Amino acid sequence: MGFQNVTETYQVEQPPITPHSKPVYDLKPPVDLTTANVFSDNGGYTFDAFETMRTKAPVMWHPEDYGAGFWAVSTYDLVKKMELDPETYSSQKGGILMNYGMEGVPRHPLLHSSSLNSLINLDRPYHTPLRMEHMAYFRADFVAELRKRVTAQVNVLLDGMAKQGPVVDMVETFSAELPLFTLCEILGVPVADRPKLVHWMHFLEQSQFQAQQEGLGNVSMEQITHFMNEIQAMFEYGRYLLAERRKSPQPDLLSAIANVEIDGKPLSPEFLDGSWLLIVFAGNDTTRNSLSGTMKLLTQNPDQKAKLMADDSLFPNFVHESIRMVSPVTYMRRTATKNTELGGQPIGEGEKLVMYYASANRDAAKFDNPDTYDITRANAKDHLAFGHGPHVCLGQRVANMQVDAAYRQILARFPDIAWTGEQSIAPSNFVHAISSLTVDLGKPA
Repeated sequence: MGFQNVTETYQVEQPPITPHSKPVYDLKPPVDLTTANVFSDNGGYTFDAFETMRTKAPVMWHPEDYGAGFWAVSTYDLVKKMELDPETYSSQKGGILMNYGMEGVPRHPLLHSSSLNSLINLDRPYHTPLRMEHMAYFRADFVAELRKRVTAQVNVLLDGMAKQGPVVDMVETFSAELPLFTLCEILGVPVADRPKLVHWMHFLEQSQFQAQQEGLGNVSMEQITHFMNEIQAMFEYGRYLLAERRKSPQPDLLSAIANVEIDGKPLSPEFLDGSWLLIVFAGNDTTRNSLSGTMKLLTQNPDQKAKLMADDSLFPNFVHESIRMVSPVTYMRRTATKNTELGGQPIGEGEKLVMYYASANRDAAKFDNPDTYDITRANAKDHLAFGHGPHVCLGQRVANMQVDAAYRQILARFPDIAWTGEQSIAPSNFVHAISSLTVDLGKPA
């Protein structure tokens, strides 16, 4: 079995506009979950809409203007059930994004191909061996050693905030910087080249934002050319690094990916591109938005902040509860590989299902008083913000470690730090994209 561009082993067909079976639950979507600004216009997730979905239609049919429609899955138990059954609910057949397979969606060929030829989009048997090659760089002993470098970088970033303060944008000065540093340490990106990753990360985010705000029809030829050139440069740099690691392996994740063999063969160029894209972007959004979202939670719940500062043994559970409440990744998509049933709803082969983590993490059937921020919550660790089962996020230990290391020092140095109430949420229905968050550092300790 070759490991060469395996997404081509499935022919992605456009499912029917109406579902194979009549919806069991009669509920018109309370919000349009297909639009990029569905959450940004509301300053965050529409939790009332999610509660309506969980209560009245835990498997809700959601039409699309330009697509086939999908089943929105909103309860904790049903999301978890899907995660544990990858044979029925495939990542590979239709990708993890809602609009993959939709006709008329403009795509950059290399960016699109690479986004599919990566670990997160694979099913067994392809998924398991590639995941195992990544594991060594996310185990507890590696993360413990990595924490020392992260802790030192947190202090550097806080020094910079103190010089710029007392009022600063936390995203710009801290939340966007720490995950990129950590990612580069894991990958083994040379220090001199790290600004390139920062540039490409910001460039892609700004390009997406501009396209959503202005519409693709209003993007100039010069902007398109610039975009194509930047994407090409990003992949060429990744190919260069991976080629260097094949010639001269180092103790880093890039070397592990460059030299892994599946069925006796090295990864194809398509998968090297896909691995590069995934590791660059998967390690950024989740932690960045968790760091910023946690600041909002502590400001809005001063009693929990005081409790945490009085007892540092609460930090590990504080991290779990904060990530549960923030839910930095909104959803993941799966595609049914056969006719099945979920929550009493018949599902047809080839139909899309979208699992809403942001809803599952506020399910009262799993979490008592789910909208209450409680850093002593007994089952906070059971959240699904990192997914579950064979596709659970490889980097969850690293993400947890960064939030823990960051807030131990933030609260020690700036005990009065608080969110001012000013923020910007970028248009995205896939992640909780906090693009700016103004904080007042207050008086240093």
